[in-house]
Amino acid sequence: MNSHWLSCLLWFWSSFNVELTGVKEEQTVAVPTPISSLDLWTLLLQRHPRLCELQDGVVLAVRQEYVAIGNQVVTLRDGDEVAVVPPLSGG
Repeated sequence: MNSHWLSCLLWFWSSFNVELTGVKEEQTVAVPTPISSLDLWTLLLQRHPRLCELQDGVVLAVRQEYVAIGNQVVTLRDGDEVAVVPPLSGG
């Protein structure tokens, strides 16, 4: 599978994510595609190591669709939004 790099917009949902990363969004991030959701998470951890505090409960959202972190292959398009969704609590 050939890959190429593209730019995507990263969103950090919740004030806790913003506290961990220091930003709410990043405009330009180079990401290879296709990429597994685990590799995408690893790339995010390299950019924002404090996100590791969310390791056990975080999911990603790509084009507003939840993506579990694992071996699932994600094919990103230039300009896609990728969001880090923290563990949710119900009530």
